Amino acid sequence: MSPTTQPWTPTHGQPYHPVPYRPERMPRAESVAEAARLRARMDERRTVRQFSADPVPDEVVRDAIACAATAPSGAHQQPWTFVLVRDPAVRRQIRAAAEQEEQISYDGRLGDEWLAALRPLGTDAVKTHLTDAPALVVVFQQRYWLGPDGTKRKHYYVDESVGIAVGMLLTALHLSGLAALIHTPSPMRFLGHVLNRPENEKAFAVIPIGYPADDCQVPDLVRKSLDQVMTEV
Repeated sequence: MSPTTQPWTPTHGQPYHPVPYRPERMPRAESVAEAARLRARMDERRTVRQFSADPVPDEVVRDAIACAATAPSGAHQQPWTFVLVRDPAVRRQIRAAAEQEEQISYDGRLGDEWLAALRPLGTDAVKTHLTDAPALVVVFQQRYWLGPDGTKRKHYYVDESVGIAVGMLLTALHLSGLAALIHTPSPMRFLGHVLNRPENEKAFAVIPIGYPADDCQVPDLVRKSLDQVMTEV
């Protein structure tokens, strides 16, 4: 825990207690340059499915998760758990269960339209990335708060909050020099069993993390231009 971080406790029902926030304003020219640099770096991000087995620094992964945990969340309930999985045996177990579900999906559960949408990505039911990558982060969403005594309190905007956190995790990993992949086998209930998660947690995504393999290839895709995704009023 950093020296400036206080231990978290539930704030449900506590009175509003504001504190000063006075960040130093970045000069305009520096802000413009930083935004352009960030845009260029993020445009280099690619989803990777072929990973090197080389280990990744623990500090980088932990700091990336810490960055993700700064995401905004509904009522500041921070409804996420990030499970870092390095154990090869556990990763093999996750892969076996995921491939079983994926095979059912590719054999018909997805439907023709979904399969057609996936075809340009070159994906199939074989998920080597789950064991090739040296680490996985399995993200769980906490559907409700569960106290030590079994007390339950509803969490709000859980999907939105965890989705934002995952986006920030991918950004932090990329800017730190690592590659990643969002993997969402469906259904994902097996992840809670394999990782022994409590009843209030539901798997949201599996994120393999590592360096691209020397022979890594990615789909030849083109992102939409800014004027295709943005409008002004």
